[in-house]
Amino acid sequence: MAQEAAEPTSEQADTPELGVPPLGAAEMPMLKEALRRGARDFVKKPLYGIAFSLFYVIGGWAMLWLTWASGQSYWLTFAAIGFPLIGPFAAVGLYEVSHRLENGTEMSWGDITGVVMRQSKRQLPSICAIIIIVFLFWFFLAHMIFALFLGLSTMTNVSSSLDIYFTTNGIQMLVMGSAVGAGFALLLYMITVLSLPLLLDREVDFVTAMITSFKFVQENFKVMFVWGVLLAVLTFVAMMPGFLGLFVVLPILGHASWHLYAQVKAAGEVAREAGAV
Repeated sequence: MAQEAAEPTSEQADTPELGVPPLGAAEMPMLKEALRRGARDFVKKPLYGIAFSLFYVIGGWAMLWLTWASGQSYWLTFAAIGFPLIGPFAAVGLYEVSHRLENGTEMSWGDITGVVMRQSKRQLPSICAIIIIVFLFWFFLAHMIFALFLGLSTMTNVSSSLDIYFTTNGIQMLVMGSAVGAGFALLLYMITVLSLPLLLDREVDFVTAMITSFKFVQENFKVMFVWGVLLAVLTFVAMMPGFLGLFVVLPILGHASWHLYAQVKAAGEVAREAGAV
């Protein structure tokens, strides 16, 4: 008599599928739908979003307090380096909440934190390392740009006086620094916007995930550029009222990022069935 197939264990059930799925084209209506679904997920499970956002809010408060108490702005550097370490893990937590809501799967704090902790044994730490390396390289170039334009200027405490920025060299430094910084921000966005949800959803190496994300943004640049600008503007506005707006904006954007990936993947599956992929 043939034996019945054994039921898969919970660990086996949570094992992601192998390889990159087919991806469809990004379209403008997807952005609005992603935000709508992101807001819906936050309303359904607000405590998860607030908890993950708490890391950023506390980090922002600590950064401001240290800068004010010490009179030194170099604490901004440590904060900027530290946030990329926790950012992807916080994002994965929000992705998993949306993933479970999408599939109608039960969830608890243990389930979500368990998924986040398991990412430390997969490819996510490698993504964090790449982000840190890019940030460090940017800080190195930023110091070079400052020295290039203002290195021979009269010593001025830039923390207490902004006059130096309104000189000819100061304006040139701001323009050059902003252009280079925007380039680094675009690079980080291109290699992470799709790779982070992809690493949670599938079993792929981080290099493949980053290349896939980069190529996808390159091929759908108009739509993905609008998405990137939207993320940046909403996050900046949320930071204005003492970082408190992040409690709402970050969860919505985190959930929405997962839903954008899910829509792109669904479009790819439809195209494959139609023989276009």
